[in-house]
Amino acid sequence: MNTHLVKAMALGLMVLMLSGCGSIISRTIPGQGHGNQYYPGVQWDVRDSAWRYITLLDLPFSLVFDTLLLPIDAHHGPYE
Repeated sequence: MNTHLVKAMALGLMVLMLSGCGSIISRTIPGQGHGNQYYPGVQWDVRDSAWRYITLLDLPFSLVFDTLLLPIDAHHGPYE
């Protein structure tokens, strides 16, 4: 198998595994989203924790996912 293809597949798999992770965790696991708020995945990614540098890799994907879910969050708001 071509090494470039293997690297591209590995990169694609990592992107899929990381995409929206902070957004999903902050919306599905009780207590992780700090209540209902706008851009909870982004806020979850930038929190101060031992995993901060890993979650910063997820930040662009959470930003896109939270932006797509913004109409739903706005419907459930207003938030502080």
